Amino acid sequence: MNYILFDGDVRNALLPFTYTKPVADIRIGILTIREKWEKYLGLTTTTITQEYLEEKYPMVEMEENILINASFCPTENLIEKVKNLSKNEAIFKGDDVIAFYTSDSQEEVNFDEYTQIEFDEDLIQVKNTWDIFSLNDIAIQQDFDLITEGRESEPIPEGTRYLNKENIFIEEGAEITFATLNASTGPIYIGKDAVIMENSAIRGPFAMCENAVVKLGTKIFGATTLGPYCKVGGEISNAVLFAYSSKGHDGYLGNSVIGEWCNLGADTNNSNLKNNYAQVKLWNYETGRFAKTGLQFCGLMMGDHSKCGINTMFNTGTVVGVSANIFGSGFPRNFIPSFSWGGASGFTEYKTDKVFEVAEVVMKRKDLVFEEIDKRILEHVFDETKQYRNY
Repeated sequence: MNYILFDGDVRNALLPFTYTKPVADIRIGILTIREKWEKYLGLTTTTITQEYLEEKYPMVEMEENILINASFCPTENLIEKVKNLSKNEAIFKGDDVIAFYTSDSQEEVNFDEYTQIEFDEDLIQVKNTWDIFSLNDIAIQQDFDLITEGRESEPIPEGTRYLNKENIFIEEGAEITFATLNASTGPIYIGKDAVIMENSAIRGPFAMCENAVVKLGTKIFGATTLGPYCKVGGEISNAVLFAYSSKGHDGYLGNSVIGEWCNLGADTNNSNLKNNYAQVKLWNYETGRFAKTGLQFCGLMMGDHSKCGINTMFNTGTVVGVSANIFGSGFPRNFIPSFSWGGASGFTEYKTDKVFEVAEVVMKRKDLVFEEIDKRILEHVFDETKQYRNY
């Protein structure tokens, strides 16, 4: 059987993160949504996504296919139902389709002609950008159970202070030096070759993926995830960093989601609570206006390849697009379009040739190549987001 993850209706609600990747490649918990499905299924998946992303994330269709809504995270019971799907069957949760069977000879899908199987158990569904951090505690626990089942952790290094040892899992090659790990409030997962430096204090639920680094004296509150090769310092609370991003110095990051290849300059701070304690609004790409989140705590949403200079201040509920460069004193606006250059004093357009120069240098530092396919994706995003750069 062939399994295909599709973006579904939530794609636009998850911008700016889905400008550069399918919904399936969003990280929540320890793993990306794709990695969760593949680990449960024991098989690789392909993708139905936006046309300009297809070259990098292709779809492979076979004679028999199961299409899966990538906004849903799997569980053991859901996997069992997905694997047992047969012709003209679909799994629904309320009005949302989770998965359905198709064949390569099928010209169209009409769910009125399908046997609709209702899945009534609780599931994590990522429908909004803020779901990534607000549901991260549940996702970390689910991934922790999945990854560590039947396995034994590396020993906790001498000199490490810890609580609830059975809720701590350390992968091979990880280094922890005179740190404090408190897993009484949730699991702590330390990935392969990850590094936690001296005097860092970590409170679960917490996950750091392979080669991530926690610098000297860092304070981390749950539920926080550091993707592969991320580097952090200062104070972090309930934030998700996808991969290859850095907040390497003092400053506060809370109730936030940071994409890939981002860098927050020294002493960058974000507000996650309004002074009047009112519900936070975030920029909504679908409506072109700010929309209520239903949250009292909501910080910074930053798309891939965006960066900010030292002492940058972000107001409550700020959305930064892809490849923006922010600097200067004062609070910049709450919605910073992709490919913007500037700050509170004003913005100009950040040209793609300059963006590509920086991306090439940044990725080379990690022994990776900024490829032509990545340039074409960013060029498309540049054109698609031009409507917002009316400074």
